[in-house]
Amino acid sequence: MREIDPKQFDYSAYEFFAKDWALVTAGTKESGWNTMTVSWGHLGSLWGHAGGLPTAIVYIRPQRYTKRFMDTNPYFTLTIFDAQYKKDLAYLGSHSGKDEDKVAKTNLHPIAIDQGIAFEEAKITLLCRTLYQAPVEEKYFKDQVLMKTIYPEKDFHDMYIAQIEKVWIK
Repeated sequence: MREIDPKQFDYSAYEFFAKDWALVTAGTKESGWNTMTVSWGHLGSLWGHAGGLPTAIVYIRPQRYTKRFMDTNPYFTLTIFDAQYKKDLAYLGSHSGKDEDKVAKTNLHPIAIDQGIAFEEAKITLLCRTLYQAPVEEKYFKDQVLMKTIYPEKDFHDMYIAQIEKVWIK
């Protein structure tokens, strides 16, 4: 993999999350980690000067095992893969790392990188440092139909805004 400047990273956020899906992985080999598939998120610029910081935003529900690692680690990775790994991503998004070593049941191989975990098979890896975390709250929804459709159990996601510090491309 080769590293590129995060400000030069140009990839459709829609493709990154909704079409390709991404793995969000938090923690370290030393302290423990978990990964999960996400299909909601944003890539862009926010805060800072001269166009803002390159940022990623992801959303994690409170019942997800990965959330505890997001809350206790300043860094996480976002990785995307070629289409041949879609079945693996589906498995990782529908099983809990709390109950099993779910990664061992896939064709993916975790590797330690800088402040986090990535995967040998990833075509793109983003190393992200959390800058801001806040819960999505019912009172801020302007569209109540959407809120009731997405959150019938009122298990609102936490939003994590992170600076993209490093980008690796295969």
